[in-house]
Amino acid sequence: MQKIISYPLSVIYYLCFGLCLVIFHPIQWICLNVFGYQAHKKSVDYLNFLLTKCTNLLGTTYTFEHRERIPKNVPVIFVANHQSMYDIIGIIWYLRRSHPKFVSKKELGRGIPSVSYNLRHGGSVLIDRKDPKQALPTIKGLAEYIEQHHRSAVIFPEGTRSKTGAPKKFSENGLKILCKYAPSAYIVPISINNSWKMARFGLFPVGLGNPLKFTIHEPFAVKDYSFAEIMEKTENAVVQGIKH
Repeated sequence: MQKIISYPLSVIYYLCFGLCLVIFHPIQWICLNVFGYQAHKKSVDYLNFLLTKCTNLLGTTYTFEHRERIPKNVPVIFVANHQSMYDIIGIIWYLRRSHPKFVSKKELGRGIPSVSYNLRHGGSVLIDRKDPKQALPTIKGLAEYIEQHHRSAVIFPEGTRSKTGAPKKFSENGLKILCKYAPSAYIVPISINNSWKMARFGLFPVGLGNPLKFTIHEPFAVKDYSFAEIMEKTENAVVQGIKH
């Protein structure tokens, strides 16, 4: 029944979603090229605010627990499980004070209004999953960027989205590079729940009435642990917070 009801609502949702992307594409360009980074960031923040409001049409809600735990004025590495594109919308808006930058696949860098532009020009990095020789120095650049500017990187170590919500094994390569080249950073594990239900039928129709929950766990300093300990602490925190 939910799937049947979702068809007309999904059409309305995608029209609103697409309109936001098209409208904000030139806005982003103007903000970046005329006013600089801070103006561009504000445009991206408010784009994602509107995108979350678009999902409200589907009965989607967002809850971020323990945002007060996020360290200020230091580099931050957010490490989260990955369930759908709605993870990203939520993180950009609700964690906007941390200036989140993403490690994304290169395919997203072209062809999507607003999204591709922000990934190419907003401080995020695009990697070729099939070419580790390209990916690792690119992630190194992101680490050096957050170390210098005290901003944040977001990495999904599962490498791909979980279609059922069940966590996948974490890959260590990207996180290892971030830790090595942002030595003053703090790791902030995040568990994401129910986001996969938005895409339970694929791209269309969209799942209805889903309470998306982001749980922010206790941060810890990269310098205080070996990388093996970092991986274990981070994966355990994220996985234990996933309900599936």
